[in-house]
Amino acid sequence: MKAGVIGMGAMGSGMARNLHKAGLLAAVWNRTPERAQEIAGELEVQAADSPAALAQACDVIITCVSRDEDVLAVMDAMAPGLAAGKTVVDTSTIAVNTAKQAAAKLATAGVEFLDAPVSGGKEGAQNGQLVFMVGGDPDVFARLEPAFDAMGKSATHMGEIGSGQATKAVNQIMAAGINQAVTEALAFGQASGLDMDKVIQVVSGGAAGNWFLQMRGPTMVKGTFEPGFKLGLHHKDLTICRQMLENMNVALPIVEMTLKHYQRLMDAGHGDEDISALYRDKQAMFTNGNKRSL
Repeated sequence: MKAGVIGMGAMGSGMARNLHKAGLLAAVWNRTPERAQEIAGELEVQAADSPAALAQACDVIITCVSRDEDVLAVMDAMAPGLAAGKTVVDTSTIAVNTAKQAAAKLATAGVEFLDAPVSGGKEGAQNGQLVFMVGGDPDVFARLEPAFDAMGKSATHMGEIGSGQATKAVNQIMAAGINQAVTEALAFGQASGLDMDKVIQVVSGGAAGNWFLQMRGPTMVKGTFEPGFKLGLHHKDLTICRQMLENMNVALPIVEMTLKHYQRLMDAGHGDEDISALYRDKQAMFTNGNKRSL
């Protein structure tokens, strides 16, 4: 198997490094060529000149980009290098319909497609501990097990194309609720004058303990919001969730509230910070008797 990765951000570069460790990586590409050349030099693989060149050189092409329109543009850009028998695995978080559009574009050339969004953040990508939620042909999924094993701790086939993205939407709604609960509770604890290191340690060991509290709690209470998962990207994902919910004629309070809070933070210039920057908004509720509306 010769794998290539398109998109050398925090997630894509981590996946590329772990594919390299498994002896599977052949090439990388990034919209900013310097970034691709840096990673390619580090790993001693090809920095492809274009998505089409990478597709031509690889059996399996893994894409990791930010937005729906970027995914479709990359599919079009790869087209001259694609041929029957190749497989594209998109790990981006996009709408279900966009995943189906991408699959349809590739099917005309006999190329297989899996939508395989991930959870685990930057740390998961770096450490090969990602969780993959995969939609598409189960035989294709099984054939790519070595690549999934290299990049993650689990990969689960969820059903037909689009099922991976629908599962990721569940994940993103749940992540929003956890973010709301953790940031709000810790802001309350800090306003109560507690030793927050002790609070995080104690609560992490009980029924309310969770990964986000353990990994982001210590940094958020110190005012550090280095991105593991950018707030602006979660806002984008929750907008996709809202669109899916509109088709069901439902508005979920967690989705609506988090979109409102994130937009407020993005307007203040915090969109590139970690989602734990929501703590800023919660702290403001306790500052100078601020009765900011929810």
